[in-house]
Amino acid sequence: MTATQLQIGPHTVTPPVVLAPMAGITNAPFRTLCREFSGGKGLFVSEMITTRALVERDAKTMRLIHFDGSEKPRSIQLYGVDPVTVGKAVRMIVDEDLADHIDLNFGCPVPKVTRKGGGSALPYKRNLLRSILREAVTGAGSLPVTMKMRKGIDDDHITYLDAGRIAVEEGVTAIALHGRTAAQHYGGTADWDAIARLKESVPEIPVLGNGDIWSAEDAMRMMRETGCDGVVVGRGCLGRPWLFGDLVTAFEGGGAPARPTLREVAAVMRRHAELLAEWLEDEERGVIDFRKHVAWYTKGFSVGSEMRKRLAITSSLAELDALLAELDLDQEWPAGADGPRGRTSGRNRVVLPDGWLDDPYDCAGVSADAELDTSGG
Repeated sequence: MTATQLQIGPHTVTPPVVLAPMAGITNAPFRTLCREFSGGKGLFVSEMITTRALVERDAKTMRLIHFDGSEKPRSIQLYGVDPVTVGKAVRMIVDEDLADHIDLNFGCPVPKVTRKGGGSALPYKRNLLRSILREAVTGAGSLPVTMKMRKGIDDDHITYLDAGRIAVEEGVTAIALHGRTAAQHYGGTADWDAIARLKESVPEIPVLGNGDIWSAEDAMRMMRETGCDGVVVGRGCLGRPWLFGDLVTAFEGGGAPARPTLREVAAVMRRHAELLAEWLEDEERGVIDFRKHVAWYTKGFSVGSEMRKRLAITSSLAELDALLAELDLDQEWPAGADGPRGRTSGRNRVVLPDGWLDDPYDCAGVSADAELDTSGG
């Protein structure tokens, strides 16, 4: 029987569905949209916050950790390479009551992160991983600490089972596994069997599965096939925030997934852009930030390349309104609107610090200097 709730420390997450942190995507406006469709059910995590930038109170970072009053629990994802800096960031969150749940990023595959030894590169250094987890869990006190990771760096350097055992030993509350290596990036097919193996390896804590969840049925199938305790949804909700409504419906007993008309999609697009403008306190910046979402929202609909280009260069809500009004808004949900979205390319080589793979235990050369100084990935 598929579980219908997830326990993250004191927080009961019903249904067991988590919005994956995505750089430049899962800011407060997008979280608001997803929560509206879910009726407030599920867990919605901030985009990646760099521990160094948080400790230094970088202005952009302080904006990114702003939560709407209705967001409960407040979940922050932290990225860090230096245990001391991670510890300082966690204690700052606790002391200033900035969040109710802390997630640690050991899954990001982008070069600017892995070349510093962070993200999906870090679990290869077992002792460093242990030190970071220990600092975070100790500093967090009663706040639950979870982690998100990948299978490993590549097929020759698989780390997830060792990392899972270390996480349990250091008091991590739950683990999310993306069933790809860093080398795969977002290409190929996610390895759901790895999620099942991790669940078998760490039965003491919840394991969440991530990778290739494009629909509510995919989520239910992942849970049936792997025995995982919940799902983490990333690219599947790009341009599809109503997927969280579908997930709630599926976990609560079924029902057809949402199949909005283009008119309904356009209304969501307009709301998304407006929320961004309000959040950034600048209409032009908000609409410009929204541009990246246009292709995801309109995928599969008959919108024409020229109109897509015009939508992708809008700079005001009035301009966006005018262009949306030109569309054939009575279009029904098209067959080509489902399936993969976002980045799908693979990468054969992972950019790592010099000598990173020489010794899986030696942490020499990793220091506060390896920290990124900006948040958001």
